[in-house]
Amino acid sequence: MDQAQARSWLGTALAEARTGLAEGGIPIGAALYGADGTLLGRGHNRRVQDDDPSMHAETAAFRDAGRQRTYRGTTMVTTLSPCWYCSGLVRQFGISRVVVGEAATFHGGHDWLAEHGVEILLLDDPECTEMMRDFIKRNPALWNEDIGD
Repeated sequence: MDQAQARSWLGTALAEARTGLAEGGIPIGAALYGADGTLLGRGHNRRVQDDDPSMHAETAAFRDAGRQRTYRGTTMVTTLSPCWYCSGLVRQFGISRVVVGEAATFHGGHDWLAEHGVEILLLDDPECTEMMRDFIKRNPALWNEDIGD
């Protein structure tokens, strides 16, 4: 995948992460793009806002996209390496590619996804990393709850 395209799509996920943070939630955002580059869905982590432990950013973007005939060729873009739950969603529905903003603050399941044929593009985006580091520093208990520690 082209780096410029990936960074442009990451902008959608970053905007969602900022929205989640402004709402008092965890600043993780995601977007699902179709094989033709069409934005299918977008969302952010809403665990705190909705009191729903299953509402991760990738899940929100997936739900926002609605039912698709197939997910082959689609790209999930996320500001943070996907957890096992969200990695399972990618595998279950055959999402072809995952663009990861950063994995320095949390190394989720993207290596496992790559081992199972999912194309992974890790951007090491400084804004994604800074946003998460700042959030974790200010909200360690909430962060540990989110990652299951």
